[in-house]
Amino acid sequence: MKKILLTAAISTLLAPQLASAAEEVNVYSYRQPFLVEPLFNEFTKETGIKVNVKFAKEGFTEMLKKEGQYSPADIVLTTDIGHLVELSDNDLVQGVNNETINENIPSQYRDSEGEWFALTLRTRNVQSSKDRVGQLPADFDYMDLASPEWKGKICTRSGKHHYNISLVSSMIAHHGEAEAKKWLEGFKANLARKPQGNDRGQVKAVKEGLCDLAVSNSYYFGKMLENENQRAWAEAVYINFPGQQTSGTHVNVSGMAMAKYAPNDDNAIKLMEFLTASKAQEMYAAVNFEYPVKEGVKRSELVASWGDFKADDLSLEKISNYRSTAVKLLDEVKFDL
Repeated sequence: MKKILLTAAISTLLAPQLASAAEEVNVYSYRQPFLVEPLFNEFTKETGIKVNVKFAKEGFTEMLKKEGQYSPADIVLTTDIGHLVELSDNDLVQGVNNETINENIPSQYRDSEGEWFALTLRTRNVQSSKDRVGQLPADFDYMDLASPEWKGKICTRSGKHHYNISLVSSMIAHHGEAEAKKWLEGFKANLARKPQGNDRGQVKAVKEGLCDLAVSNSYYFGKMLENENQRAWAEAVYINFPGQQTSGTHVNVSGMAMAKYAPNDDNAIKLMEFLTASKAQEMYAAVNFEYPVKEGVKRSELVASWGDFKADDLSLEKISNYRSTAVKLLDEVKFDL
């Protein structure tokens, strides 16, 4: 009898600790540790919920498929819209209909069924050589990348990269498949070299005189400016926002989705709410020189210095419907060859 009472007493004493230990959420993250760990630490500080993170550059789609219903993943954080759509297309996420999250994230930056949500924004800019070109005119548009005046003067990374697939998808959404293909042909004809490298490499090529224009995401501009070895690359160009007198500048995103079999779904919702709230939005966007998704949240001082711009207001969900067509067109014009 004493043994039973002692066991019961110990169980009672340990119950709060066991409950506390169960308070966790598991995240699969394509985003780097330095970007998200400060957010998770703050979330744990405020809620007591522990965040367990698995980091990778690629492969979570395949991992989630293999794990199936036994997957420990609650939330997947991605670097771009391509990964979000891939997860959705493979039926690896579930819809979330949460009033707080929906209020924080504008409808154009979330899936209509709640299968994914944007967390930060970055623009697809065109950087121009300060010495040879100067600031591009206010009416410069993505269509101008195919103008003969830029023949042999443009640098970009592979057309098959998620960032460029997204840009081509937006061109199809706005101009139709036939016009987008014609544009791609002109764009390819204007390349100074075969598509290669990353976004920073395109700006470096402008600094070295290999081309006059570089297509690159906005946040790389900030990352180069903070890098002692790359600052000269960024200082050699102007950052330009195309489409200001037409459809607006193309915007890509980092984002999140709830895994299909999330074992800690209540805690996952709490983390998703936290990531879309003003405090986390300001922290998350500032650390990587991106734009907050939630309206009214302050931009970092450097990002704000680049000026205001009109973003393309076409929903990313609609743009993403053309991703397979974009890849087909890139193959047809042999963009990367």
